[in-house]
Amino acid sequence: MQVKITKMIGLLCCAATFQIFQPATCAEIPKILIGNEQKQKPYLPDFSYAGYGFGLKELPQAKGKIFDVSKYGAVSDDDLDDSAAILEALEAAHAHNGASIVYFPRGKFIISELLPIQRSNIVIRGAGRGHDGTTLFFPRPLKMVGDGGKLDELRTYLKKYDKRQRTPALNLDVPFSEYSWSGGFFWIGAQNSRPAPYLEEFDKKPTPQAKSISGTRGALSLELDNSSSLEKNQWIEIRWYNRDGPEAGIVKALYGDADVKVGSHHWTFANRPLVVQKTKIIAINGQSIQIANPLLHDITASTPADIQSWAPLTNIGIEDLTLSFPKAAHFGHHTEQGYNGIYFSGSADSWVRNLTITNADSGILTYSSSNLTFRDIRTTGERNAHYAVHIGNAHNVLVDRLQIFNPVRHSLTFNTQSTRNVYKDAIVFSASTLDQHAGANHQNLFDNVTLHVNAKKTGKKSVYPIFDGSGAGYWQPGHGGFNTTWNMRVIVEGGADTNETVTLQGLDEGPDARIIGVSGNRQFDLDYRPKPYVEFINQEITAAPSLYNYQLEKRRKNQN
Repeated sequence: MQVKITKMIGLLCCAATFQIFQPATCAEIPKILIGNEQKQKPYLPDFSYAGYGFGLKELPQAKGKIFDVSKYGAVSDDDLDDSAAILEALEAAHAHNGASIVYFPRGKFIISELLPIQRSNIVIRGAGRGHDGTTLFFPRPLKMVGDGGKLDELRTYLKKYDKRQRTPALNLDVPFSEYSWSGGFFWIGAQNSRPAPYLEEFDKKPTPQAKSISGTRGALSLELDNSSSLEKNQWIEIRWYNRDGPEAGIVKALYGDADVKVGSHHWTFANRPLVVQKTKIIAINGQSIQIANPLLHDITASTPADIQSWAPLTNIGIEDLTLSFPKAAHFGHHTEQGYNGIYFSGSADSWVRNLTITNADSGILTYSSSNLTFRDIRTTGERNAHYAVHIGNAHNVLVDRLQIFNPVRHSLTFNTQSTRNVYKDAIVFSASTLDQHAGANHQNLFDNVTLHVNAKKTGKKSVYPIFDGSGAGYWQPGHGGFNTTWNMRVIVEGGADTNETVTLQGLDEGPDARIIGVSGNRQFDLDYRPKPYVEFINQEITAAPSLYNYQLEKRRKNQN
């Protein structure tokens, strides 16, 4: 009788927690989810605020005045350069006082100039990415096109600190390329904006609009010393600085008490925030403000934060296109010449959808952006790429249904100072890695991803470095707390017999990771350092296949 009662209590707990996904049994439900429903440890962030409109809004069907590039002289499929006509159409779209759509008809257009997008409410649209759709072909790299000085600070930085790619086995000793992680032919960012901080002499002293007095990690409100300069619906940044050195409270918040070596960039730059949360003000009530997404960290005397106004470009869309680059030579890591597709800098509530990107060094790059959605992106080609879709110094970015067919050094990557970003339902067919690229990235999610790999023999063991992070030593460890891998499928294509157990490695990562749900076509064990929180190894999570979807549906139900 006691056994029946205990089982019934457990099932009732499951039903209360997982009513969205009924029917489910306790055996199908990770304990960490049940614990978080009951506000118990171990902590699991709510990732459902990633994406356009903080996850709750559908991507819009853009409306506005249409600027057809063919009306400005661009002719598809004539093998002539269309740059001048396309730039004229783009300039007209910028000059229009209202929402604008730059439209590319079917066919192939040749472009050898930078295409800047410098104001909100501009959409670049083609006639589809398929065989009878629109292709934009970029025959030259950015190294040959130039960027009008946009990356001069980065160039000076690379030279000043002698940043070089040194690979003796390949007889390679050359300066880093400024386009290895920056820039793109579609360059989204306000005119004269600073894409990224590199040289301290260009840093400005922070001018906060308010100081945060108190706030609780995961909460949607915080107390300020003065809210008089703030407005409802205003975009802001909540900034945690480190002016107290290696033992600062924000360093403890990132890495806890883990025995890891923390790099010096965590306390070197007094005027640069170590952690930035971009959000909107939903309501103001006296000295209390309600924000659009949960706080990343506590705000206390030991983890102080301030509020800074932020003015991103919004409602930028790029959709229904193929971006194509030539089959140019690849000279090695950090030597990329700049066959980069799209660069988002200082953007929010924007999107890329239904895109194929072929032979790019990097398909999409991000910096200083928030609440972007990249959906139904496909990367292809034969050349080695650096990134497919890169998330760097960004918050709440959702990459949904990415398919990677080409060899990419960092397949799915959370780069420097990335927080609460999500790769969901991604499939990687070649050189699969989950790259946690150091630089205080934390609270990010690999969600329901499928990775195709070839195992390697190490002694008598079959192994694969599935978590293969990188990043400079001054930004180590590989990640901060609560980076999460949920319901990962690993398809071993070769290198291990059917009856072998394959060890999935992450030998130099970060503390307080959550790895929940690992399955595939072999038995797996895990060698992840430092030791993570682990559940459901060799078991698929069928009750909630996508953590993002589960958390989002729960939010919607609570709102209703």
